Amino acid sequence: MYLKKIMAVFLCTVFFFSTAATTVFAAAADAETIQGKLIAVENILYGTPQTGALLDRINRLEKDYEGTHPAAGMSMINRVDTLYNTMFENSSTVSVLTQMNAIEWAIAHQVSMEPVQVRIANMEKMIQGAPKEGTYKSRLESLSGYAFGGVAIPLKQIAVPANTLIKISLVTPINSKNLKAGDKIQYKVAADVVENGMLLFAQGAPGEGVVNKVTQARNFGRDAKVEIDFQQIRAIDGTQTETFLGEESKKEMKSMTMAAGASVAGMVLLGPVGIVTGAFVNGKTIDLPAGTEMYIQTKNDTTLFGIQTTAQ
Repeated sequence: MYLKKIMAVFLCTVFFFSTAATTVFAAAADAETIQGKLIAVENILYGTPQTGALLDRINRLEKDYEGTHPAAGMSMINRVDTLYNTMFENSSTVSVLTQMNAIEWAIAHQVSMEPVQVRIANMEKMIQGAPKEGTYKSRLESLSGYAFGGVAIPLKQIAVPANTLIKISLVTPINSKNLKAGDKIQYKVAADVVENGMLLFAQGAPGEGVVNKVTQARNFGRDAKVEIDFQQIRAIDGTQTETFLGEESKKEMKSMTMAAGASVAGMVLLGPVGIVTGAFVNGKTIDLPAGTEMYIQTKNDTTLFGIQTTAQ
C-alpha cells in the first residue's frame, strides 16, 4: 500500500519525450533546393537568412568567403552548390563548418553555437587580441595554423554505432505553461563524446528538437504533459546526426544525479516512449530551466569524421 502511494506521487506529473523515427527537419528537405541551400549557407555564415535578389546574395557570399567570383558562364545552381559543399561537405577538402569546429575545440576545448563570422572574430580576439580583416577563407587558414600548425585538420573517419550516448544541456527552458506544439527546443552537447581516442561530438555543439504536444494541467489531478522529439545534434564534422531519448539514455539518467539548475536524481523513467516524472517536477507544471542536463542517444549506425585527441 505504501509503495502504491509513493508511485502515485511520482506519477502526478508526466513529461513525454517522443522517439518517433520518421521526424525530419523541414530544413533538410529545403536543402535540396537553391533557396534552401542558400539559406543554409547564410545561417551558418551570418546567423540569419539574408534578403534581396538571389544573385546579390550569392555574390556577397562568394566575396565574403573567398573574395572572388567563379568564371563567367557558371550557372547560378552550380555556384550555390559550390558554396553549400564548401560549408558542409567533407570530401576532397574539409568543410568550413568542420574547420571552424576543429579550430575552436583545439583552442578553447569547446565549440560555439554562434555563426561562423562571429566565431572567427572571437577566436582572433582570443589569440591575437582583435578581429582581423580579409576573407573568411584566409582568416580560417590563419587560425588553422595557430591551432594545428598548418591548414590541414587531423580528421579520420570512424564508425559510430546506434545508441551512442550524448550528454546534453538545455538551451531552451522547458515549461509547460509557455510551450505549444511546433515550438523548437534548442540544446547543446554538455560533454565531449570521444570513442577510441576520436572526438565525435564536441562540448557546446548545437542540437534541436521540436515540441509535438502540450497538455496543460487541469482539474481532478490531470497534470501537465509535454511531448518532445529530440531530433538531431551536430557532430564535430558538421553532420546533423539523428538522436532520441531511448533505453540507453533512460538507464544513464536513472543512474546519475543531474545538475545545472535541476536535480532529478529521484526521477522515474517509464514506458516505451520515455515517460519521465520525479524530482524536477514543480507542482503540476513541468519546469526545466536552461542548463538542465540529460542524455540522448544516436538513432542509427553512421560514419563520421572525428578528430584525434589525447583521450583513449
